[in-house]
Amino acid sequence: MTVNHAPFSILMLRPSAEFTLKSNRTRRRLQQELVHNLTDALESHGLTYRISGAWNTYFVETTAPGQAAEVLCRVAGIGSIVPIERVSQAELDEIVRLGVEAFAELVRGKRFAVRARRTGNHPFRSRDVEVALGAELRPFALKVDLTQPEITVHVDIQEDRAFLYAETLRGLGGLPIGSQGKALVLISGGFDSAVAAWLIMRRGAAVDYVFCNLGGKAYERAVVQVAKVLSDNWSYGTHPRFYSVEFTDVVIEMRQKTRSSYWQIVLKRLMYQAGALVARRSGAVALVTGESIGQVSSQTLKNLAAIEAGSELPVLRPLLTYDKEEIIHLARRIGTATLSERVREYCALTPDHPVTGASSETLDREMAKIDLAVLHQAVERVEEYDLRSLSASEVVLPYLFTETVPDGAEVIDCQPETAYRQWHYPGARHVDPWDLLKQFSQLDRNRVYVLYCPQGLQTAYVAEVMQRAGYEAYSFKGGTPALKAYCENHPPVAVRASGEACEEP
Repeated sequence: MTVNHAPFSILMLRPSAEFTLKSNRTRRRLQQELVHNLTDALESHGLTYRISGAWNTYFVETTAPGQAAEVLCRVAGIGSIVPIERVSQAELDEIVRLGVEAFAELVRGKRFAVRARRTGNHPFRSRDVEVALGAELRPFALKVDLTQPEITVHVDIQEDRAFLYAETLRGLGGLPIGSQGKALVLISGGFDSAVAAWLIMRRGAAVDYVFCNLGGKAYERAVVQVAKVLSDNWSYGTHPRFYSVEFTDVVIEMRQKTRSSYWQIVLKRLMYQAGALVARRSGAVALVTGESIGQVSSQTLKNLAAIEAGSELPVLRPLLTYDKEEIIHLARRIGTATLSERVREYCALTPDHPVTGASSETLDREMAKIDLAVLHQAVERVEEYDLRSLSASEVVLPYLFTETVPDGAEVIDCQPETAYRQWHYPGARHVDPWDLLKQFSQLDRNRVYVLYCPQGLQTAYVAEVMQRAGYEAYSFKGGTPALKAYCENHPPVAVRASGEACEEP
């Protein structure tokens, strides 16, 4: 806990209504998880705080109530957050005096009501508080309106203290993260899987993420950024892991061995199986996907049933009945929409006539054609990241540079004009880096771009901007000297065919 001498304000927290439905033993366990997560949330943001209370109500005393309330609204298991305006002794005259002091200007010219409730024994009733405070506030207000007030003044009397407030913030609700075990989310970086992860966390599951990478390191970076938003802003109390499985060889094996009309659902089952293998490592007991009935050809009821039949773990689909508009709306609330809308789609293999009503038996026969050793080898090479521990540079820098020129990539020379005329990568076109920053939106999003400049630093910045916009772009590590050396050892395909020298086009 950070310590300073600024005055403390109080936030009153109430657990979600579901807590009241649990047995005392279960409720105590949920409350322990909740306090742990509250502490992590506040400490993660460097906030000064003290937590007290138990059972029905918690109090957070903090020097930054606005920021604390914003953070606590993202903690699963909280039903409401109440900024307390005044704290009084549980004495009627004192409550009325402080109530007028706090709310006279707030009710001025408005319809208002006073609501009071008590816990404990007092020489007055809740109704007495409502009448007395209402009478004193009435001269400032338009009128008392008990049915549709514009302002409601609340007095919550608990034993020897009374808490006065007029605003209640809605909490996230649900159950504390970690209270329901761990699930593994199959994440693609798009709207759906991110929202599915958020919904399952809201129900109390801690999550890790598995990413089956079909699009290279820039794609991985984009998906890591989505998962990091979820981890940093919503996963308090846990430290989600991100598992990246290079899936290119798996897809090649699948395309060579199975019918194209089955590629989409075979790929999904292979991803389920990869998830199950990673789950053994992470301790997850279920898989989570962003699938929604009928959204794409692989998500018909028959196809979903056929795909799931090959999974050794339960498959949870929080978005099963959501439409796309609802999903995007939630993604905007969560904070992943802007990132997700820039993520390119790699898993849509788009055969001419995808199957929409597969049976599990037919899908089993297609799966039997595949050598699953390729899948196991891919999972054995999995890369693992602790999302909350990743720094901003770790999310960016490893994905900006390349030491190879992939087949089919377009190479863009960002050297000065004189240096370009002296040497450039065969077939590279010359673009000033600042012009490229203004013009890259005209480039084909479906291509890979390798940029180079004398040191590789200027193009690293351009590549980062392009990646953020959804392009797969890299800066050649080491700049022009490194690319020259690479070119000598790895002549471009077009050069090999023509016999053109690398040093001069």
